[in-house]
Amino acid sequence: MVKSKIKYDKATYLRWYETMLQIRKFEEATLIAYGQQKVRGFCHVYIGQEAIAGGLVSALRKEDAIVTAYRQHGIALCRGLSSKSCMAELFGKATGCVKGKGGSMHFFSNEHRFFGGNGIVGAQIPIGTGIAFAEKYRGTDNLCVTMFGDGAARQGALFESYNMAMTWKLPVLYICENNGYAMGTSVSRTSNIQDIHKIGLAFDMPSEAVDGMNVEAVHEALVKAAKHIRAGKGPYFLEMKTYRYKGHSVSDPAKYRTKEEVKQYRDIDPIKITEKTILENSIASEAEIKAIKEKIKVEIAEAVKFAEESPLPTADQLYTDNYVQENYPFLT
Repeated sequence: MVKSKIKYDKATYLRWYETMLQIRKFEEATLIAYGQQKVRGFCHVYIGQEAIAGGLVSALRKEDAIVTAYRQHGIALCRGLSSKSCMAELFGKATGCVKGKGGSMHFFSNEHRFFGGNGIVGAQIPIGTGIAFAEKYRGTDNLCVTMFGDGAARQGALFESYNMAMTWKLPVLYICENNGYAMGTSVSRTSNIQDIHKIGLAFDMPSEAVDGMNVEAVHEALVKAAKHIRAGKGPYFLEMKTYRYKGHSVSDPAKYRTKEEVKQYRDIDPIKITEKTILENSIASEAEIKAIKEKIKVEIAEAVKFAEESPLPTADQLYTDNYVQENYPFLT
């Protein structure tokens, strides 16, 4: 048996594996709940793209901000939001991370520096740029990870944001999760630029393509980009070439893809590859892997039970949490 080259310690590999497996099992439970009509509205699962979330866990600081699009359950979980609060939010319950008012596309947690979950395509790009501006204004060395899909890369707000970020050298890490399809339309049908990271070159922004199905590659690219940004050199753009195993949303049968294409990416499932690397290189035993699987199985089952048993928001909560009262000295 030929062993892989091991570059990281046991704790890192197990952290990656547990993070990715937690997301996968959470999303599988979400699909079941949706089929039972316990989850309503739009719903976009992260199945297949977990390596990106795994890399974010190991490469970033908890003080760094993240803002992303509507396929965001996995990113919220990797930032530390509990599976119970996330599942309850999907169920529209008062115990959800935004008290049942956001649903699948609008998770939020100031505590975890997670600023959505945004339902409008590309809307998070200027939001993330603004958060980065705030960090620069405050004089921190925190960065804002601003994530979007390949479809949003054609939004005008991206070009405006890139220009501002480079002009002001803002601490923002732009990540395009290129899973090949904007809803059901392939990148090749919507853009003459197949390598989306090249868009950044027009602004002299450091830009690279990354194997988004490989958690090690994701981690390394993120570490490199974060170092550049924290040094005060301005933004960085990473195109994560990834793949979603399910349709765009739960209502999408994904018939625009061939079985051969899906199998090609199934063969490089980041969770299976990471598990294989761990076992073949004796990083952890089969018993340890089994224990992680059992732990997550119990966690997700408890999350579903918690969501089912939690109360719905009361009518009076419609008027709470809409505005925040701030006291600005210069206005008084």
